[in-house]
Amino acid sequence: MKEYMPYGEEQPYIKAGPFKIRLPFIHYRFEIADYVQGLLMCAVCLGAIPLLQDNLGMPFEVALAIVTLNGFFYLWHTLLGDPVVPGWITPAIPLLTAYCLAFPEGQARMQALVAFEITLGLFSILLGVTGIAGKIINLIPTAIKSGIILGAGISAIYMIFVEGGKFETMPWTTTICLIIAFYLLFSNGFKRLSTKNKFFETIANLGILPAVLIAIIVGPLVGECVWPTIDWGFSHPDFATLWTDWVPWGALGWPSLTMFIKAIPTVLAIYIVLFGDVVQSKALVHDADVTRPDEKVDYNPNRAHLIFGIRNTIMGIIGPDITMCGPLWAAMQVVVCERYKKGKKSMGSLFGGAACFRMGTFTGYWMAPIVSLVTPILSVAMSLTMIVQGFVSVRIGIQQATSFKDLGIAGVVAGVLVVEGSAWGLAVGILCCLLCYGKDFFKGDTTFGHLWSPEVEAMTAEETTLDDAEEEKAPSITA
Repeated sequence: MKEYMPYGEEQPYIKAGPFKIRLPFIHYRFEIADYVQGLLMCAVCLGAIPLLQDNLGMPFEVALAIVTLNGFFYLWHTLLGDPVVPGWITPAIPLLTAYCLAFPEGQARMQALVAFEITLGLFSILLGVTGIAGKIINLIPTAIKSGIILGAGISAIYMIFVEGGKFETMPWTTTICLIIAFYLLFSNGFKRLSTKNKFFETIANLGILPAVLIAIIVGPLVGECVWPTIDWGFSHPDFATLWTDWVPWGALGWPSLTMFIKAIPTVLAIYIVLFGDVVQSKALVHDADVTRPDEKVDYNPNRAHLIFGIRNTIMGIIGPDITMCGPLWAAMQVVVCERYKKGKKSMGSLFGGAACFRMGTFTGYWMAPIVSLVTPILSVAMSLTMIVQGFVSVRIGIQQATSFKDLGIAGVVAGVLVVEGSAWGLAVGILCCLLCYGKDFFKGDTTFGHLWSPEVEAMTAEETTLDDAEEEKAPSITA
């Protein structure tokens, strides 16, 4: 096999300003295992289609076009030097959904979504260009951060189980698959089993995919959906209708300045959730990097902000998406990193694993057999994704709090956020912190020791160490 880099150095790249361009076969080897897994896991990404249909009234083919466009922009992360598997801003989907549903269905709702996504994109680009992406989050009191992330997790679960939610469409299938997913992802017993048995280790590396595949069988058996009718050939995303009726430069029209202003509180609330994904990205990449002395992996939060900022801005213009363009698909990043840790024989470069996985999902969107196979159970795929994300968000949100008073404020913020939306949640959080902490508004509860063990405290303190990456000193390396 061709050696792509000297031992202990970065993968070769083409220097392009803040970006490091890397191409498959030229700068890293093609990882077939990750590509194949991506082909199957595109089922989870297609779970965005019911969200777009239910909340925005989109036809299936138009929603498929938006998922496909988003999939194309997923490829930009590794192409431009970000060693991650990107995904949705999953914990924040309920926040944006609630914001959009406050507007009448049709033109007003779509324009509100466009205004939000463009504003979020431009805000992220600004933070990346100025280099303050790793510092701004420290200005937000821990109680407010805790409340917003906690509220996002509760909202994710609530939107599935609320009357008329996804759970009611396929309750038995969703319940069975949830049991399987939680056992595979969070059970200590299964974790021990997977370390002793190669078969169970493989199952563990597939994330929630086994539960999604089981849904295809269980759903028809319990009478909650039909057996899939397999179509052959290629899928047919309807870009023509999307770019005629559903974009601001088409029949939809551009949002007013007022709509952009109204979007700001939701943008700020969702950015707090989004920043948690950036922190998690850095931690996962660092954890993988230290186990492989043969490759130096550079993760730069400012570069990441630029990439997903550009993605959100462009998608806001050519394909507004309620799932948003996030920096990380945490579950699959873990899977890729775990295989990477096994050595160069298992995965040549972290860039190869992440890039090939997303190449696989992008290919899957175009393959009619895969799309038609999972279409009957897309609501189950969405339910699994949202509930698992809710579980993780609630855990992370509570860990943000540093005292019982912080937890009390966080609970109030979360409750208001779930019922009244992001703007009210932020306002109530600011008021609570002013009343409780006064001049110590930014410091928080200075009279109480940290709630958690030193291990958890060190983990949550990761946010305060998200420093900018060192400036590049070495000249660029070309293929």
